[in-house]
Amino acid sequence: MRSVRIWGLLIAAGVVLSAAAGIACARQAQGRKLGYDDTPFLPGGKWRVHDGTRPQPRVVDPGTPSTLEAPGRPPSDAIVLFDGKDLSHWVTDGGAPPRWKVADGYMEIPKNGGSLISKEQFGDIQLHLEFATPNPPSGIDQGRGNSGVIIMGRYEVQVLDSYENQTYPDGQCASIYGQYPPLVNASRKPGEWQTYDIVFIAPRFDGDKLVSPAYMTVFHNGVLVHHHAEVLGAMTHRALAKYTPHGPKGPLLLQDHGSPVRYRNIWVRELKGCDEP
Repeated sequence: MRSVRIWGLLIAAGVVLSAAAGIACARQAQGRKLGYDDTPFLPGGKWRVHDGTRPQPRVVDPGTPSTLEAPGRPPSDAIVLFDGKDLSHWVTDGGAPPRWKVADGYMEIPKNGGSLISKEQFGDIQLHLEFATPNPPSGIDQGRGNSGVIIMGRYEVQVLDSYENQTYPDGQCASIYGQYPPLVNASRKPGEWQTYDIVFIAPRFDGDKLVSPAYMTVFHNGVLVHHHAEVLGAMTHRALAKYTPHGPKGPLLLQDHGSPVRYRNIWVRELKGCDEP
């Protein structure tokens, strides 16, 4: 019994010494040089492999995820375009004050409400929004829960009630309209809240010449439905999409297509390079 007690005391002492050593090592690490200065340069020549003088990434509070019952909290560096309270970040067609209904943390497209256009303009972005198609559903095909998320006012990810409702595949929910069907149909039932998480890389122009096209990566309800898809051009109906030169930024547009679709929790993160402040 005595040997067991002695062994227990030694273990406890070891834990204390180990913790003290850990604190000492952490303090030492704070004062020492980070990384290496004798490693090869990465392509471009500015930073070495494991370069400790390279800028530290910005710290961002990631927020909290949404549930079917309630929206989550956006990341700390997000630009919140709709928080459930008002439409101060939006105008409607022609620049008039918006006419959409705001109630219970969401906004809803009214009859003849017109499309919403964000006052802010964006280039490369991460976009999050949540939508719900009408319940009970009404209509079929493209006439059921139709709206759209149109980035830069040109490049559309379709919103549609595609739960047990077939239409042409490049026009169903989560399609890049008129170009690519989603990889899978991840639609929830009418009335249930759904999420889009979109990474959009804007096209680049040199005068009238397209230097690089737009790209989209899209998650629908957490499911990858487009992976770095090369956008063929601006959204169009019954025609082949094409590019028209435009500036580096443009507004977000939420389309009024005659259905009382609801939206909530809309935010944007402007994307920068990994070494930019």
